[in-house]
Amino acid sequence: MDMQGSRQLAVTQQQAWQALNDPEVLKACIPGCDSIEATGENAYALVNAIKVGPVSAKFKGNIQLADVNAPESYTLNFEGNGGAAGFGKGSAKVVLTPNDAGCELGYTVHATVGGKIAQVGQRLIDGVAKSTAENFFKRFDEEMQQRHPAPAGAEAAPAAVAQPARGVPAWVWIAGAIVLLLGYWLLRS
Repeated sequence: MDMQGSRQLAVTQQQAWQALNDPEVLKACIPGCDSIEATGENAYALVNAIKVGPVSAKFKGNIQLADVNAPESYTLNFEGNGGAAGFGKGSAKVVLTPNDAGCELGYTVHATVGGKIAQVGQRLIDGVAKSTAENFFKRFDEEMQQRHPAPAGAEAAPAAVAQPARGVPAWVWIAGAIVLLLGYWLLRS
């Protein structure tokens, strides 16, 4: 499974990078996130509740960051297990590109899922994935606006909509990064 998307952020590349490296920010922004804790250099443990149709579970996972190029990009490798509900594993490449409006967060995800959660149907998974990704980005945008308010009289940058590639369950990225995310998903400054 593959997914890609981007989102315009009204903050600088450095501000976005720092927020994506802050477990408290990610915990507040990832839907269903119970905890994110550092377990070593560029390594984190994550507990996240996920519900897809009739299947719901707490996924416990590990995230390992690789190819870290601060404040521009990194690769996030993740794996999560929800017991009988299933599992997810994969990687996400995240890139922050500065521009006149702040920066753009782009991501490409490759993931594998299995178990009951994979059996509920691609269309249902895709719907939940899109909703979860949008929820993450909305929360992340709000958090960034609170931490870095725009100067008086400045217009906020329009937010681009994350677009999953055809047939891709984005919830894997959110659960692993986003888990970002949306990652999830999500780094050291």
